[in-house]
Amino acid sequence: MADLLSDVEFDMFRKVIYTESGITFSDTNRSILDSRLKERLREKQLDSVQDYYRIITSDKEEMKLFLDSVTTNLTRFFRNQPHFDALINYVIPHLLEQKKGQFDKKIRIWSAGCSTGEEPYTIAMILKDILPPPYTFEIMASDISLKSLMVGKQGFYADSRVVGIPEKYLAKFFTKVDGGYQVSQDLMQTIRFDYHNLKYAPTARNLDIVFCRNVLIYFDEAAQLEVINHFWDAMAPKSYLYIGHSESLFGMNTKFEFLKTNWACLYQKNI
Repeated sequence: MADLLSDVEFDMFRKVIYTESGITFSDTNRSILDSRLKERLREKQLDSVQDYYRIITSDKEEMKLFLDSVTTNLTRFFRNQPHFDALINYVIPHLLEQKKGQFDKKIRIWSAGCSTGEEPYTIAMILKDILPPPYTFEIMASDISLKSLMVGKQGFYADSRVVGIPEKYLAKFFTKVDGGYQVSQDLMQTIRFDYHNLKYAPTARNLDIVFCRNVLIYFDEAAQLEVINHFWDAMAPKSYLYIGHSESLFGMNTKFEFLKTNWACLYQKNI
């Protein structure tokens, strides 16, 4: 088994991670990269990190698996409740008012960096509950982790993972099965899970809401700005952007306006 990464090897790998994904690895999380590389070497039955480097730089599928392995997928249902309170009490009412006179009655949402699906399913439950007819919605849920996307697509969550879901939602949108809960087919059909690397522009347009929470912290300022500009281009006028409560666009040269509601702070494409 390979030794710990040398300084030169660490620099090689963090540069290729940054180039391919925009994710920044600093010296403080060097041990994480080292341990994830050890796992990949074991799975590929390789002895040298140099050999593995040659593979990822020539094989796009292995590069995807490698980037998957070095990302962190920490999430839960209804994470940061004030964000969803703002969705219910501010964002959705304002969007419905905007769309009142329009032919298009669909609300389009992107959960970017959706991990194992708890965030998009949370949004879907809320909208199923509060959207009046004839309004409908669709959610695009994306991540760089293929393993996480598969969990979201399957819609099965262990008992310990459904903590925090209100009882009325659990009863309405989940079925109790051995070892956990299965999301209802009706709810699953509102979400399209798909692989997307935030380094690249999405094909989606006219999005009314973008959730990208606790993702920007893995990027440096240049990569953050690139991602934020991609969001701007993909979003509709008078649309809303959610980022993590520890993240901020202050000091960045973006067109988004800071929006403070009674429930949470977010950003708006206010044109």
